[in-house]
Amino acid sequence: MGAGSIGVAIARRVSVGKHLVLADYNIDNAQREATMLENAGFECSTVKCDLGSKEDIIKLVEYATSKGEVTNVVCAAGMSPSQAPVADILRVDLYGTSVLLEEFGKVIAEGGSGIVISSQSGHRLPALLEELNQALACTPCEGLLQLPFLTAIDDTLKAYQYSKRCNVLRVMMEATRWGRRGATVNSISPGIIMTPLANDELHGPRKQGYLDMIKGMPARRAGTPDEVGDLAEFLMSSRGRFISGADILIDGGCTASYHYGDLQYLKATH
Repeated sequence: MGAGSIGVAIARRVSVGKHLVLADYNIDNAQREATMLENAGFECSTVKCDLGSKEDIIKLVEYATSKGEVTNVVCAAGMSPSQAPVADILRVDLYGTSVLLEEFGKVIAEGGSGIVISSQSGHRLPALLEELNQALACTPCEGLLQLPFLTAIDDTLKAYQYSKRCNVLRVMMEATRWGRRGATVNSISPGIIMTPLANDELHGPRKQGYLDMIKGMPARRAGTPDEVGDLAEFLMSSRGRFISGADILIDGGCTASYHYGDLQYLKATH
């Protein structure tokens, strides 16, 4: 789900010899990437899917299963704080990802694996009370958007942070269900990766904060989709079979600097 740079980088690594279904809200994006992949020897089809729509997700699951066993699921779709209002970010990034995990968890093949692309932003919320963590992890999908602490959010960055924290918690919870089918599922929390979404942020109202993060983190640079793809390939391969329900930061040390190093001053504004 999500035919962007990170999703395609992962697909190239795990889809050789398999039928690859590219789903995206913008079907033109999906078809463009499918053509490039087909020219590189992959077998592809495309589906228009709004991640914030349960109906669309169920149709996607039905289409995927019509092609055979579902062995790999990658959710790399989402909206950044500069791309959408609060309601849409929560609907797509938080609710939609939760539904997708639940629905594909019902059909994932034995030995299969899933990856959800979360974000370093989920690691920037203050420690949540245990009951809030439990609510994000375990509330039935259709009740998530009615949680009082979510309905009170009026800032897009906060909506994004809660969504990404929810992604990590839902993956942890769903790992127990996927495990009953002999499958694994993990989340990856990238930092600043050079994608169209990151470019929107680098040219948006939070531009200076992003530039400060790059300057102040140990790696002193943004990451690439291929670096995220390499990590996902490991997690989805036989070498990663003992890892499930985990979240792995791949952010050049940005979160470490945010909490303990040169970027602590950003806490006041991020």
